Amino acid sequence: MLTRDYYFDLPENLIAQVPSDRRGDERLLFLDRKSGEYRDMMMKDFPSLITDDCVMVVNNSKVRKARCYGMTENGGTVEFLFLEENEDHSWICMSSKAKKQKPGRIYTFYDRNGKPVEKAELLESLDDGTKRLGFEHPLDEEFFSLCGHVPLPPYIKREDTFSDESRYQTVYASQEGSVASPTAGLHFTKEILEEIRNKGVDILEVTLHVGAGTFLPVRSENIEDHHMHYERYSIDSDTADRLNRAKREGKKIVAVGTTSVRTLESATGGDGVIRSGWGRTNIFIYPGYKFRTVDRLLTNFHTPESTLLMLVSAFAGRENILNAYTHAVKEGYRFFSYGDAMFIG
Repeated sequence: MLTRDYYFDLPENLIAQVPSDRRGDERLLFLDRKSGEYRDMMMKDFPSLITDDCVMVVNNSKVRKARCYGMTENGGTVEFLFLEENEDHSWICMSSKAKKQKPGRIYTFYDRNGKPVEKAELLESLDDGTKRLGFEHPLDEEFFSLCGHVPLPPYIKREDTFSDESRYQTVYASQEGSVASPTAGLHFTKEILEEIRNKGVDILEVTLHVGAGTFLPVRSENIEDHHMHYERYSIDSDTADRLNRAKREGKKIVAVGTTSVRTLESATGGDGVIRSGWGRTNIFIYPGYKFRTVDRLLTNFHTPESTLLMLVSAFAGRENILNAYTHAVKEGYRFFSYGDAMFIG
């Protein structure tokens, strides 16, 4: 399978640069994955598509203000995206001007008032292009609160603002650790969630901390040659038990977002049983994959030739997805993180 088979023409003006005026006011394209038929709806209509024989699964990961600027000893500024903490309290980061950043270089991180907060040393450059930073003290969330910025995706061509601190989080976000929002969940208001619960539908939470790999393009000609970055996920025992019971009862599992899909499919064994606990996954889902748990999917509109577009094509069929995307472009749907939604049923 070729990466170019997942290309579509996307006008730049359809890439959403800001969220909708009100959360939950986004458009919704419903796609029947069996027939390939689709229809235009609104996100406020979403509860009408969820029946009482469903269980909905959301990703409760919270976006960390993980984009921080360090000043070098000669006065230069380097942007770091903090990805993951190691056991020795060093951090794996992506950096700007990466080739110029050498082991031994010292950086000072300042708060918004220009007060120094922490110093770091670049300990090593890793084979995948990331850097390992060592700090004088273990970092806590206060460091990111003081020094960090909301890590908006690179296709949003503006600096983050105060409103992004709330609008780039889901209303149920609770577990700090992502460098990108699980954006399908951005469409939910508390009122929409309550309407779904009132139908007798359980809404269960899992955690997958989104890593920088979500933005990395597929550079190989054959998609099978692409390798995903690892991301951490967890499912508690009560959630796993309730999901396994729902599956035994024949209920439909509705995943909110591709991160929920990757969590559920990673945690499901060959026997179809979902295991609880922490794990690391680099699962790459593309056409030919046999889904073990997920029956329906709410997702955003994804970038051409991306792993996320390949995942939804595995779920609904490449032709169905590209036909629906052609319609979405024609009708002016908004794409990517702050864009509109698609429900595949």
